[in-house]
Amino acid sequence: MAMVNARSQVPSECVHDDAALARAFVFLGKRWNAVVLGILAGGPAGFRELSRAIGGISDSVLADRLAGLTGAGLIARTVNEGPPVTVSYALTDRGTALMPALHQIAHWAREHIPDSD
Repeated sequence: MAMVNARSQVPSECVHDDAALARAFVFLGKRWNAVVLGILAGGPAGFRELSRAIGGISDSVLADRLAGLTGAGLIARTVNEGPPVTVSYALTDRGTALMPALHQIAHWAREHIPDSD
């Protein structure tokens, strides 16, 4: 039986789910984060590859998003000693585990949220 939060009469697991969803959407709703993850779902990519694939993102914003995604453990940054020295980014197991949920959200959005063209 679910515990009920006396203030709102909402089961406590719903309150915890709401908080977790809010955290997820704040993070994933940050412009470009989901796009970067989607690109890396196709395999590792370097900074320039990501920049070209996204288009319209500044280098500083891309660097910020990559740092945030790396810090969250969703992507890994690998330095290849070369020569030349190169850096690539790839999904971690945690990032890969997120992809089915992102695909489901995208599918839902295509079905239920009309384009605003």
